[in-house]
Amino acid sequence: MRQVNLAISSLTHAHVRKYYATLNDNKKINWVAVSAADETAAANFKTYGYDIPMYMSTEEMLKAHPEIDGVIIASENYRHFADMELCCKYRKNILSMKIPTFDLDEYDRMIKLVDDAGVICQVELEMHYNPSCRKTLELVQSGMIGDVISFNATNITLSPVWAFPWQGDPEISYGKRIPLKPGDARCRGGALSDHPHIFDMLRWVTKSDYDYVFSDVANNIRDIQEEDVLYVTGRMKNGCKFMLDPSWSRLEEKIPLPGPGWEVFPKRMEVNFSIVGTEGVIQADCFGPNVYFNGGPNNRYTVQYTYFDEWIGLMDEFHDCIIHHRQPKINLKWHRQTVEAMVRCYESIACGKPVYMNK
Repeated sequence: MRQVNLAISSLTHAHVRKYYATLNDNKKINWVAVSAADETAAANFKTYGYDIPMYMSTEEMLKAHPEIDGVIIASENYRHFADMELCCKYRKNILSMKIPTFDLDEYDRMIKLVDDAGVICQVELEMHYNPSCRKTLELVQSGMIGDVISFNATNITLSPVWAFPWQGDPEISYGKRIPLKPGDARCRGGALSDHPHIFDMLRWVTKSDYDYVFSDVANNIRDIQEEDVLYVTGRMKNGCKFMLDPSWSRLEEKIPLPGPGWEVFPKRMEVNFSIVGTEGVIQADCFGPNVYFNGGPNNRYTVQYTYFDEWIGLMDEFHDCIIHHRQPKINLKWHRQTVEAMVRCYESIACGKPVYMNK
């Protein structure tokens, strides 16, 4: 089976560093080039030591390398539409990092761009490739616990805004400055915008779509412009009730680049499922760390996780979809319902009431 030629654009997204080793080591992939959004992104990439051609313009990169099969869009959220438009212009397959866009009209234009260009567009939701998450989904879909009647999940992390300041800017993270609710100085674009994974996983577990959502925010832990602690409840169209916690409720050191010493006790991230069915219950700690180290640097707590193999599965699927021109599991059309549910959560925060989908 032939290799696919891949490139990365912009290099500014928080997840981009997790692709480097996978693209470099995966024998199915020929890592052709990268483009950097600015000198800071370029300088940071150079510290990793990869001998990969770098360009300061994505279009310049695409013109220089017509052999590119696909582009991993690793820019800030508000740039995704322009990057996707450029990839479609050059007929390049796309892996878009979260979130494609929160503007649903713009989202529909993205779908049309991709359809008209005849390219694949996969959305990065790496949680689906985590072994614990995959096993949980397999057990549910096997019927082991009967029909799912409730789903509780956390996707709680530290805040990335110190290492990736754009995520703390509502106009860059959410696409525009919209106050959370009347009388609240905070805006959309924080923790909720950062955690689409459990919203999407809920749809796969229940094989249903959202009926309504209700969401509210707490007072912030940090002095930032966006929400950092919230919860979401609601019901799926098949009757399943759910409660989700997508907060930035773990603590972090204010360091400019992610690395050892970033997290503060107990750990950087928790993804927990409690799925209740008519015949049983499944509980899962999907990102449990395997090593704790209390020491340097800075004599602070450091965690070693085991989840990086999920990036391998993600890229294996992208490779397969390009080779066989198949739609990925998390494609642009599928993911729209997930993004709409998140937008409705913000609307619920604003009005203080449940918000129904498509109404």
